[in-house]
Amino acid sequence: MQLASVRNARGSTRLQPTSSIPVNARSPHRSRVLKVVIVNEGLGYPPKGGNWLRTINLMLPLARRHEITYVCRGVRDEQAEQIAGSFYTEHGIRLRVCGEPPADKKGPAFYARVAANLGSPLPYSITSHRSEDVRREIRRLANSEDIDLFQFEASLGYADTLTGTGARTIVMAHNVETLIWERLYQTEPQRLKRWFIGDQLRKYERYERAVMQGASRVIAVSREDAALLRERFGVSDPAVVDNGVDVRYFAAAATTRRPDPKQILFLGSLDWRPNLDAVDVLLARVMPQVLAVEPDAHLAIVGRNPPPALIRRLRREPNVELHADVEDVRPYLAQSAVMAVPLRIGGGSRLKILEAIASGLPVVTSRIGCEGLIFEPGRDLCVVEGEDQMAAALVGTMRNPARAEEMVKSGRTVIDAHYDWSRLADRLEQVWLDLASRP
Repeated sequence: MQLASVRNARGSTRLQPTSSIPVNARSPHRSRVLKVVIVNEGLGYPPKGGNWLRTINLMLPLARRHEITYVCRGVRDEQAEQIAGSFYTEHGIRLRVCGEPPADKKGPAFYARVAANLGSPLPYSITSHRSEDVRREIRRLANSEDIDLFQFEASLGYADTLTGTGARTIVMAHNVETLIWERLYQTEPQRLKRWFIGDQLRKYERYERAVMQGASRVIAVSREDAALLRERFGVSDPAVVDNGVDVRYFAAAATTRRPDPKQILFLGSLDWRPNLDAVDVLLARVMPQVLAVEPDAHLAIVGRNPPPALIRRLRREPNVELHADVEDVRPYLAQSAVMAVPLRIGGGSRLKILEAIASGLPVVTSRIGCEGLIFEPGRDLCVVEGEDQMAAALVGTMRNPARAEEMVKSGRTVIDAHYDWSRLADRLEQVWLDLASRP
């Protein structure tokens, strides 16, 4: 196996094995092998959040048929970078890590940067993630290599790098970010925070519209998001590649299910504001009603990067356990009676619901929680309005496991037909081939 010298913008040179897979072997049933650059806001592996899960599950099948370069900003953990580099190399993907890591979101320096952003035309979530080193690497690849298309994931901070150059660009709209900021604004009770969120909302809407309209193609994760992109940003003909689930991986949880009939599960990244808001709703308004009629009920919160304030709060909460940064969520899916998704803020579609149903776990969700998914309320999962209905539905699901199992079985048929990653990767590949065929 050959070695290729890879230099990053921090001045160090690392050796990574290049793929030993011949180019022709990558495309057994396609006539054209594309050269694609995927730009993301982090290493992407191990996939710890929904955005990374989507990117990697769509990228790996296509790396067997096309030449992919993955570009991201630097990280603080060199071992994590080495692990990701080895993983990508094994799958024939080139990794380019450029520049310094993003600054911490804490301390006086963080608040100083936020304050300085008030005078910027760009939202803070864009300026804080954007790296000029990454932008230079994107331009270098565009100028020096025959790249067929560039795909910009999750963070939109790099999506305008090639505007006006004629390069074929795809924006993968994991969420309509403006919608999330709008819902943050609507649910924020504190006046000063609400004012700041409103300022960020206006900036993000302006920036997101420009980025979407400047792309060669925009991909949404649901038909609802595609409609919103057309109506709000004037995006013509957005493609739809849904979120998905590794059906076989999560089916293992379904075959080993031994649920605790009183355990409610909340699953999600705990460093994301919409999930923290949902946890607060559960703790303050839903669980007290559940415990009033089911005193043995208990809540398991499973997620990564819980903030210190949440950890302190949960120590004082009865009937609640926190399981942070777990390696495998399937045991918690297998041992719970029901999943609660009381989201009031969000966009895109929720992978956690797909994972739950694929694992045989019934779901009680708000309307926003199941947005973008094609499940039928009442048949495949339980959809409620407000905290009172959420509490009643959780109790009803725990007390009627036979009915819950019927819903899960119905939901599984929907997943098998529409949400397997391999099907979705084929759909993304068709978008690539169609765009690459344009002059």
